[in-house]
Amino acid sequence: MNTTGNTINCATNSRVILSMGGKGGVGKTSVMVSLVEWFDDNGIPAQLLDLDTENKARGSLSHFYIRRTPKVNINTPAGLDVFVDYISEGSPIIIADMGAGAGQITADWFDSMYPSVAEAGIVFTTIGVITSDPASVESVLGWAARLQNRVCYLVIENSTNQHTDFSYWNNSREARHFREVFNPAVIQMDFRLPELENATRNYGVTLGDVANRNVEAPELRKASLVMRAQSYRRSLFSEFDKAKELLLP
Repeated sequence: MNTTGNTINCATNSRVILSMGGKGGVGKTSVMVSLVEWFDDNGIPAQLLDLDTENKARGSLSHFYIRRTPKVNINTPAGLDVFVDYISEGSPIIIADMGAGAGQITADWFDSMYPSVAEAGIVFTTIGVITSDPASVESVLGWAARLQNRVCYLVIENSTNQHTDFSYWNNSREARHFREVFNPAVIQMDFRLPELENATRNYGVTLGDVANRNVEAPELRKASLVMRAQSYRRSLFSEFDKAKELLLP
């Protein structure tokens, strides 16, 4: 991975938080949905954007926050200018869920627009979700190779089973080099029962909805799943708190 220097200053009054839309099935949207809940829980307004144009159903951010999340087609030369427009209209925080295959579009936009948006004081935080699958790590490294030090990096280790092996992330030469050069914040997401994870996705409800019993689905009102949702939510919120300098304005 070619690199060009140290990370940028991540302090800002205007921030765009975008997921690295690479390897599918790593829990990216689950992370972004919980991040929105964390902002809501802290009373901080954020503009949500669903840029995953390939995902029209249950895997997208707009499925969970349909009234708050416009779906934006970024497959145009000016597609990502939406970041600038929303911030100029008064949104200090943008949370953007990117789709698979968005890496080249994003890199091209940064190449053409970054000097101007940096002068305007807009800072970017990219969220990469990794699992035991080396391809998830390679996806994060691929994005970093293109975006370089123009963004701040937050990596989330998603435990997709009870004993997830992150050895490729921890031990591969390329991943170690990425950590040395860009100094990403690294936090963890606990393993979630598929029974709960699949049901929340199917019904388009959040962990907070389940934890607060604001759902009608009988399977999500089980006392054990309510407590699981409370526990998962509490744990991930604690992890977000550790990285708040990369998330808050």
